[in-house]
Amino acid sequence: MQNYLVEAKFLNYSHPKFDVFLHNLSENQNQIDFSIQLYEFVRDYFLYDPYHLDLREDALIASEIINKKRAWCVEKSIVLCACFRKFSIPARLGFAVVTNHIGVEKLTHYLKRPEIVFHGFVEVFLENKWVKCTPAFDKMICKFNKVDVLYWDGKNDSLFQEYIQGEKYMSYNHFYGTFQDVPIELMNSEMKKYYPHLFENPYNTKEFSFHHNL
Repeated sequence: MQNYLVEAKFLNYSHPKFDVFLHNLSENQNQIDFSIQLYEFVRDYFLYDPYHLDLREDALIASEIINKKRAWCVEKSIVLCACFRKFSIPARLGFAVVTNHIGVEKLTHYLKRPEIVFHGFVEVFLENKWVKCTPAFDKMICKFNKVDVLYWDGKNDSLFQEYIQGEKYMSYNHFYGTFQDVPIELMNSEMKKYYPHLFENPYNTKEFSFHHNL
């Protein structure tokens, strides 16, 4: 369990930026309620932006991500996982291949296939069990897509974001497992396997950008 409490290369929660980032949150509540507060804060602090993906090491360090106002699911999960550990709540990163992903009609044009590879989520150890949550989809993106925001009660897994209101939900096609820190090499290699064209040509426009380690 200690592995999921300690600071890690990408989860550098002792950085002074985190004290500023989290200064408005109140710890004066039970652990479940505080965990929900952390989840909702990170979920809604960043506007969800899957159109600017950066897989380079420097870009995925938590203290760098919190400088942004827009972030994709992996970035949000990194920040949330770091926040849990900062408050001595065990947490680890999880990644999956998903379809029926909210608000990505334009993204599939750039990816050239429907699967979203390395969708990020977080597992948190609360009340003696691991529970999953995904902070990707903020209230703004849900409102824009006319679906309900994903609720998490701190006691049960919460992964299935609505895709079409009341009819379709995100599908998890493959789980990579959970990790103590960001598996940067696996992330890059899996992205290359699914989206080889992104590694063969430069993509760096206002509409879409992609940077990698390979």
